[in-house]
Amino acid sequence: MKKNQFDLEHLKKIAEHTMHYAKSIGATASEVEVSYGTGKNVSVRLGSLETLEINRDKGFSVTLYNGQRKGSSSSSDLSIQSIEDTVEAAFNIARYTAPDPFFDLADKNLMATNMQDLDLHNAWDISIDHMIDLAKTCEASALGVSQKITNSEGASVSSSEGIFIYANSHGFMGGYPTSRHSIGCSVIAEEKSMMQRDYWYSSSRHVEDLESVESVGKLAGTRTVSRLGAKKIHTCHAPVIFEAPIASGLISSLISAISGGNLYRQSSFLLNSLGEKVASEQLTIEEDPFLLRGDASSMFDDEGVATNSRLLVDQGTINGYLLSSYSARKLGMQSTGNAGGAHNLIVKTGNQNLQDLIKLMHKGLFVTELLGHGINMVTGDYSRGAAGFWVEDGVIAYPVEEITIAGNMKDMLKQILAIGNDVYRNGSKHTGSILLEKMSIASS
Repeated sequence: MKKNQFDLEHLKKIAEHTMHYAKSIGATASEVEVSYGTGKNVSVRLGSLETLEINRDKGFSVTLYNGQRKGSSSSSDLSIQSIEDTVEAAFNIARYTAPDPFFDLADKNLMATNMQDLDLHNAWDISIDHMIDLAKTCEASALGVSQKITNSEGASVSSSEGIFIYANSHGFMGGYPTSRHSIGCSVIAEEKSMMQRDYWYSSSRHVEDLESVESVGKLAGTRTVSRLGAKKIHTCHAPVIFEAPIASGLISSLISAISGGNLYRQSSFLLNSLGEKVASEQLTIEEDPFLLRGDASSMFDDEGVATNSRLLVDQGTINGYLLSSYSARKLGMQSTGNAGGAHNLIVKTGNQNLQDLIKLMHKGLFVTELLGHGINMVTGDYSRGAAGFWVEDGVIAYPVEEITIAGNMKDMLKQILAIGNDVYRNGSKHTGSILLEKMSIASS
């Protein structure tokens, strides 16, 4: 990000003024986040520019405490007058909210003190014309895979940078610049009057970690063509492989079930699971906030609490919850530095690649797309639309679609037979494909 009036020092001064003003009007505690970001995105379709977006965003949010009452307010105007008006609005809201004995800043002794550089910012000095050319190349690569690819939903290239400061009245202040770059493409293939679509994308903090536009386009085209000729299948119970990009959804459901909000509301299928074995020994998940260039890397959480590397799940046993200060107090525990969510979940993989998993499964369903959000977090019941490939004798036999897979997360976690080493690293959950022993499969 080029030097401008919204550099880190300027944001610090805004945060300092906010907390000083909050104290002057009677707030017993305060916390503030100030941010500024820029971004640009281009998309092309069938060789022509379709959209061009350039944005500059700035934001300011403040939470004030008046004893056991809390009020929050935000603004995109960073002028002194607007800041003070926003602070007053938050304080007035706090006057009317119900008192809650668990409202307060995170404990002072938990504040982060180590501010290691995690290499989360990389400026991409690229012109709009070059971005358009890259998007066109990506789309052309996809269209060139097969003559069966007859249409395109477009290709896009985007780049964004941002900087933020979080501060609270404990004296904590921390912030850093970040970046995010991505390339994506989606195309449509047709055969015998039947159409299929698929896509691929690559995203990273640093430009050099992106897949090439040619490889993104080629994979989008290859995946699309492979879905042609999809069939329905008969209702059955069979093993299921979740392809790595969607296997992260299973991990997300597990993490939601051991997150503080769901736990203290009694709306989790894994209540009282700390120290309990809830999954197969194949499942080990590390939380790594310090992963260089990681999507969810940070030395502190949204409340300034220091983050820590840990094994969340160790061979199927829950080693820890994900707690903010509020949810921790509700549960009689201590914050785990997870206000704002998990920090880079790394699923331990075996030595088997995807083809090995398919051979091991022998016969069953290889899922590459999921539809809907059919997970009941209270009971663990799972039911979603799916598409993918049917496997016979350890090899992919044909594509399938319009099917529903169902089970219960408590059973599914225990039925993990293997996790492949085909790790998908787009996003904050890194996992390979996951093979489950058995699920209910029905034609939609």
